[in-house]
Amino acid sequence: MQVWPGMAYPLGATFDGNGTNFAIFSEGAERVELCLFDDDGTETRVRLHDVDAYVWHGYLPNVKPGQRYGYRVHGPYDPASGQRYNPNKLLLDPYAKAVEGQVTWGQEVFGYDFGYPDSRNDDDSAAHMMQGVVVNPFFDWAGDRHPKTPYSETVIYEAHVKGLTARHPDIPEEIRGTYAALAHPVIIEHLKKIGATAIELMPVHQFVNDSTLQEKGLSNYWGYNTIAFLAPQNTYSSSGQRGQQVQEFKWMVQAMHTEGIEVILDVVYNHTAEGNHLGPMLSMRGIDNIAYYRLEDNDKRYYTDYTGTGNSMNVGNPHTLQLIMDSLRYWVLEMHVDGFRFDLASALAREFYEVDKLSTFFELVQQDPVVSQVKLIAEPWDIGPGGYQVGNFPPQWTEWNGQYRDTVRDFWRGEPATLGEFASRITGSADLYAHSGRWPVASINFVTAHDGFTLRDLVSYNEKHNDANGEDGRDGESHNRSSNNGVEGPTEDPAILTVRARQQRNFLATLLLSQGVPMISHGDELGRTQRGNNNGYAQDNETTWVDWESADQPLIEFTAWLARLRREHPTFRRSRFFNGRPVRREEDSPVPDIAWLRPDGTVMQPEDWDSGFGRAIGVFLNGHGIRERDRRGAPIDDRHFFVLFNASNEPIDFTIPSAEFSPGWEVILDTGGTLSHSAPHTGGDRVRVAATSLIVLIDADEPEMKTDHTVAASLAAYTTPIDIIPGAKSPSSSARAAAHRR
Repeated sequence: MQVWPGMAYPLGATFDGNGTNFAIFSEGAERVELCLFDDDGTETRVRLHDVDAYVWHGYLPNVKPGQRYGYRVHGPYDPASGQRYNPNKLLLDPYAKAVEGQVTWGQEVFGYDFGYPDSRNDDDSAAHMMQGVVVNPFFDWAGDRHPKTPYSETVIYEAHVKGLTARHPDIPEEIRGTYAALAHPVIIEHLKKIGATAIELMPVHQFVNDSTLQEKGLSNYWGYNTIAFLAPQNTYSSSGQRGQQVQEFKWMVQAMHTEGIEVILDVVYNHTAEGNHLGPMLSMRGIDNIAYYRLEDNDKRYYTDYTGTGNSMNVGNPHTLQLIMDSLRYWVLEMHVDGFRFDLASALAREFYEVDKLSTFFELVQQDPVVSQVKLIAEPWDIGPGGYQVGNFPPQWTEWNGQYRDTVRDFWRGEPATLGEFASRITGSADLYAHSGRWPVASINFVTAHDGFTLRDLVSYNEKHNDANGEDGRDGESHNRSSNNGVEGPTEDPAILTVRARQQRNFLATLLLSQGVPMISHGDELGRTQRGNNNGYAQDNETTWVDWESADQPLIEFTAWLARLRREHPTFRRSRFFNGRPVRREEDSPVPDIAWLRPDGTVMQPEDWDSGFGRAIGVFLNGHGIRERDRRGAPIDDRHFFVLFNASNEPIDFTIPSAEFSPGWEVILDTGGTLSHSAPHTGGDRVRVAATSLIVLIDADEPEMKTDHTVAASLAAYTTPIDIIPGAKSPSSSARAAAHRR
């Protein structure tokens, strides 16, 4: 086979229209062989003679897209010194842009004999390995534009490619669970209906299905087990695995962009699927183990593990950092994604031992002209020492705010002494982000995510029920800050069902009306349940797939109305923190930008935050003088809002504040379902807030903001017998019955 010298850059397999350049980094290798595979599995080995700066390369003029390939790397096998070269193991290119097949588990894909971890196994692994695929890089992106939605206008929808689409009855069965299904109009229409401006996809980098899970009849459903950082997961393709998955992914992104929806990827650069010293030899372990992985200083047979998965990427090595940065740029420039959520991001800041926000990785991101311009979201923790870093990431980053999740959950389940922190969390967490020059949008607010209870389960279970995971209930979080509201799991008790429905609405309303960036976990808006399983990582089945046919339609309408309220009123999505000072000093009327009020209508005093009414509070949000501006740069004035929270088990009468805030108020939302059509209120009036509910009022200086009939129906659906829903147009009888069952 004809081989030309080729070039050392770019790394990976690059088709130029005539042939393909192959380049792979390995500092310790003595020889590198490129292995090409025919359709019948016949292997042709091509030695790469040219090497520059430890990059082995060659150009094959006749290799076209669709060609399968891998590498065999020759060098010393000495685990004690960290070297694990073995040419009998076919290795996947870390820069592969597409992958065909899956790993077939057996002795062949391990570098040692089972039971003897320091031994060397020379069984050939080629027949059991996934293989890289040369891809056609050309795609017609004509007309595609990144939506570039400002953080202050962003609503994130966290979703799983398969879980969101596998059971949707309106999606053709042959494409369910794929990128093509995500692009189907019914999915995009749903995202737009509930106000989502960005879909955050759980891992779509090519990942490995663990042998230990397969032996239990389970699978690595979530996908946090990456093996190729530039390749889209092949099992999510409806059109093929010889590069078709790349084209299908691009088409999905283009479809989302056409409707103004951003695509954010949940990326796992902190570890790989090769695990610890007992793991398989699939790729980087056999290419350059020392460069790619963190090894223990006192014994390099073993891997440093800050992730709980067996290994950690060596972000102190420039070639590992190059792989991560090349991957990020590739997904932005070639795949047109709009941002990234970094799994266990603290691990990427451990250049040496401690978490360091000034580490090389963050410096590279800061100066990179491509990566620095997209949305960057950190999961700001890992399992290493000092790994919980909420609020400590660099100014350019936003963060999953775990403290928001915990505080909001505690508040609504009636935990004492959370009122002050609750106030801080719903106003943007200034205590976490202001010190580093960041604003409320640095906080990605969430109540639930893929990891933990769904929203419906959060109000239905006190304990996790993970028996199906095969770990005797040891897996998953045990301290869920949840409440079953009287009965563990399913019940027919209408009183309990009413409280559960109301609590779901309380959580959604709190989330979408808080300062910061809200993130909804897929299916929460329609009542998805995992039957108490709070760790669905291995459940690729109906436990985790969204059940669209049983959707709580009134809850969907409720979520959509909240999203519209947020979108139309910048008061709920300020780009600056509140300061409590007057925004307009009119004579005798110094109205602050925010005011916290006691149930008696008076302003909260410092000593009140720990007083006996710590489960109820009102907040006045001044819509005048906010620092938002329209497209011409003119300041925007919004309406005033008054939000009343009652997390206690008894109704509380709130006194409407004096006229200095507003001469009149209209109720536009009452999760208790009793005041949605009430008459206007003036200063001094008393408003009864039902137990565990919230009320939103809008100033009545202008014509009343009409309540969407679907919201009234949503509230009535769980406060009134299903056959007696007066007034507003009701959902279908089946939808109301489904809502009542919940």
